Amino acid sequence: MAEARDPTRNGPLTDLRVIEMGQLLAGPFCGQLLADFGAEVIKVEQPGAGDPMRVWGREKAHGKSLWWPVIARNKKSVEINAREPDGQDLIRKLVQNADILVENFRPGTMEKWGLGYADLVKINPRIIMIRVSGYGQTGPYAEKAGYGAIGEALGGLRHVVGDPSNPPSRMGISIGDTLAATFACLGGLMALHNRERTGHGQVVDSAIYEAVLAIMESLITEYDQAGYVRERSGAIIPNVAPSNVYPTSDGRMMLIAANQDTVFKRLAEAMGRPELANDPRYATHIARGSVQAELDRMIGEWSQGFDAATLGELLDRHGVPRGDIYRAPEMLEDIHFKARDAIITVAHKQFGSLRMQNIAPKLSATPGKVVSCGPELGEHNREVLGGILGLADSRLGDLAARGVIGASLKAAA
Repeated sequence: MAEARDPTRNGPLTDLRVIEMGQLLAGPFCGQLLADFGAEVIKVEQPGAGDPMRVWGREKAHGKSLWWPVIARNKKSVEINAREPDGQDLIRKLVQNADILVENFRPGTMEKWGLGYADLVKINPRIIMIRVSGYGQTGPYAEKAGYGAIGEALGGLRHVVGDPSNPPSRMGISIGDTLAATFACLGGLMALHNRERTGHGQVVDSAIYEAVLAIMESLITEYDQAGYVRERSGAIIPNVAPSNVYPTSDGRMMLIAANQDTVFKRLAEAMGRPELANDPRYATHIARGSVQAELDRMIGEWSQGFDAATLGELLDRHGVPRGDIYRAPEMLEDIHFKARDAIITVAHKQFGSLRMQNIAPKLSATPGKVVSCGPELGEHNREVLGGILGLADSRLGDLAARGVIGASLKAAA
């Protein structure tokens, strides 16, 4: 690992330099996780265009994406045209003193540019190359186009999400991309640990469909041993009861999870019906699962007798896990979110400030920190190309004139 480079960064990874290539979500979210914990993440973008995430997102303020400030937080932006030989040379120079390179292009793209692992390891034997793709770097599907949604379908998630009376649904977020990115980050850190022992880097191959498959619990084994195919089940998991969303008198919904025997006993006491815990129909996990719909109706009729606040207090007193169905407005007002700084306010050049989720998980000795929102395109051209690579102004001007790098060469603020 290299020396700590930037005293403003916090976390256990401040001695790491990461080159982030690729775009949209899977690769950049891996970069975000590394940057959250202090790594110097240099994001390489196409001159004049940049990552499409700069304009993605449903809601925008002043024409600016509200997704970009989060996915690109703590990063540095440099414009290098990776399709040009001179641009490829610049990336190779960056790799010489880097620890990790993250990319999420279609397999074969980096090799076409002369930037595959076999090329980079000759420059830097310690380099770790994190590769995120739809289907992985090998196999008959490797070169097929594959977004996160496709990986969710192939990995089994889409089939089990939604109401059984409707076609397969999605989660409402890009869960396939972020899962693959999270596994990629985990793999990168494992590769770093191995490098400390061996001195050598390696490739981390994170396929979106495999990341989704990895969280599918016993789905494969259930079919293999029992011929059982999991289907969509709406708000429940079949035979896990009670664990559902129940109505309240003020029109809100309360999620109650009391499927463990001891917890169901506490729920029965909260309901004023302690005898239910000893009733053979409800006394065990298996028994409750066999009468899941009946039990849900019973609890729903009971929960409707309370407003959400009263019901929540009652369940809390009895130690029954429960949760309100939160949206952003509720999160911003919640005392627990505030106490743990789960949501933070970050300075932004255009907006003044904006709020976003904080870093997770929390480390007691070396916590990360969000020090900046997503950078402007090419904001760090001079810092990276002039400062880190040591290119003279005349050379920078020539490269900019030929479209190899971005034209923004302002001195760092």
